[in-house]
Amino acid sequence: MPPMSPWSHTRREGYADDIDFEIKGQELQFVEIELDPGESAVAEAGAMVWKDAAITMQTVFGDGSNAGGGFMDKLLGAGKRLVTGEGLFTTVFTYQGSGKARVSFASPVPGAIVPLRLADIGGTLICQKDAFLAAAKGVQMGIAFQRRVMTGLFGGEGFIMQRLDGDGWVFVQMGGAIVERELAPGEELHVDTGCLAALTPSVDFDLVSVGGVRSMLFGGEGVFFARLRGPGKVWIQSLPFARLAGRMMAAANGGGHNRGEGSVLGGLGDFIGGNR
Repeated sequence: MPPMSPWSHTRREGYADDIDFEIKGQELQFVEIELDPGESAVAEAGAMVWKDAAITMQTVFGDGSNAGGGFMDKLLGAGKRLVTGEGLFTTVFTYQGSGKARVSFASPVPGAIVPLRLADIGGTLICQKDAFLAAAKGVQMGIAFQRRVMTGLFGGEGFIMQRLDGDGWVFVQMGGAIVERELAPGEELHVDTGCLAALTPSVDFDLVSVGGVRSMLFGGEGVFFARLRGPGKVWIQSLPFARLAGRMMAAANGGGHNRGEGSVLGGLGDFIGGNR
């Protein structure tokens, strides 16, 4: 039997919350989820691209995992989503017909949609804010607080990151190309603070200085690296959306990063370099 593509999955018997899916596209991806009768998927509000007509949709407070709880439970779940950069509401898509039906969700930024079965990574994923796109119903979305003050101030994600708990499939969006690394116990990896997309809770996340004053001022990498120490898994993104947005804003205001073109000659250099 050929190896399973990481961008598609066929349901395996005996697994709760197991859904069929396929991720399509390259830089601008969308995930297509196939639902059996009675199955549901939950997604960020506004993420849907298309669905079969037999699939119903319901907007709910929070992540839909506490559908049987009271109003305060739902309000608390919605509040957690709000402080991690998400909206108060998610949309639950449920299929009650016969046979199979499909619904698809798209990432709003250039990059990749990464499918992860939480049961395979210990049941919890810590990720950047706004990373959640969609999941099998039952996945809980919460808050992960930074344990260290310096990490919260300068770690690129602030004091609050997103925490996803459960045993089903979750689809997270990351910018640019994605690298997954498995860190052995004690193994360290230094990552640009904005390029850290996700990690498992067993990974120790701290900051380390980039080096001397010259490196801090002129190295272009900021003052700190994210220091990740195993054991555990980490996911690294090559193009954080905040960096892309910053470049676009700078270019729109006439102050784009040209990596040296025209830096000495000023406006004349920009004209020669084709930037005017």
